[in-house]
Amino acid sequence: MRSIWNGAISFGLVSIPIKLVNATENHSIHFRQIHLADGGRIRYRKVCELDDEEVGSGEIGKAYEDADGTMIPITDEDLAQLPLPTAKTIEIVAFVPADEIDPLQMDAAYYLSANGIPAAKPYTLLREALKRSNKVAVAKFALRGRERLGMLRVVDDVIAMHGLLWPDEIRAPEDVAPDSDVKVRDAELDLADALMDTLGEVDMDSLHDDYREAVEELVAAKASGEIVRPADTEESGGSKVIDLIAALENSVKAAKKSRGEGEEEGERGMADVHPIKKTTQRKSAPHKSTQRKPASKSRPESAGTKKSTASTAKKTTQKKTAAKSASSRSTSGSSSSSSSKGSSSAKKQASSSGRSTTKKKTASPRKRASA
Repeated sequence: MRSIWNGAISFGLVSIPIKLVNATENHSIHFRQIHLADGGRIRYRKVCELDDEEVGSGEIGKAYEDADGTMIPITDEDLAQLPLPTAKTIEIVAFVPADEIDPLQMDAAYYLSANGIPAAKPYTLLREALKRSNKVAVAKFALRGRERLGMLRVVDDVIAMHGLLWPDEIRAPEDVAPDSDVKVRDAELDLADALMDTLGEVDMDSLHDDYREAVEELVAAKASGEIVRPADTEESGGSKVIDLIAALENSVKAAKKSRGEGEEEGERGMADVHPIKKTTQRKSAPHKSTQRKPASKSRPESAGTKKSTASTAKKTTQKKTAAKSASSRSTSGSSSSSSSKGSSSAKKQASSSGRSTTKKKTASPRKRASA
């Protein structure tokens, strides 16, 4: 990468020669101005207001415009004579925790590259010291004719520098917050938290400029002679009053659906629904019942209700009959099992019982005769 500034880092009495390299690049698509009548390009020419003549770059200097419009010329020699210690030096003034730097102050970013072999050792020393301390270095440097504020931090194995705005360049947020005293309910906060959890985290490397891609496709289509059709755009809410709770709930549902969670919940919900089939009533229709309960005057029963009652009574009777049969079979089986186990003793008891019965029957006529 091409360096844009050469100098040194002043770390106490240690001087580290470095080269300044841009850490970012602009991918915006730039357009040229043309004459609509013939497509000719429009160019800007530098013309002197006094004589209305075009002036070349060698004849152009710089000046400061006073409040009354007076131009005060300032030459490069005038600026070079100013006491500017940071003209070629990044002077570290302090080491502070990173959270003490207001993100509003962040400006352009640069990489600092060690300039030459002798700079490798002190460069590595500063890098490792920043890593171990978990701090960033606040520094002052001069670039493009003005002194700036910077922050040095470690990115991978490289020292990076972020240009910072001076504290007096940050405007106070006056008249920006809502004027009215707005109250937020806990239910709304809970839904906002649910939406944040649903959206979750994102891989920053996966984000890209959709508008730039659309412009590139538009340029390619017009270059090939294709007809460009307007894309469908969603209407913005504008200043319409919305139901915040409903909007949050719909946002949570939409976020879940985009992540594939809504489809699974929908499938689970559909699985719990069991529609009643018409064939069930035909199969359970009973024969005509001989006894019918009189219909209530206040709430007459329908034919379907009577059929269902008769069918239920019939099924209950069948269940009771089957239970009795099973019980009798079980009793018979248990008695036969017990009799088989003690067959020898049962036979003796039966034999003696039969003898005694015969004697009683024989004695009975005799008593009657004697009477």
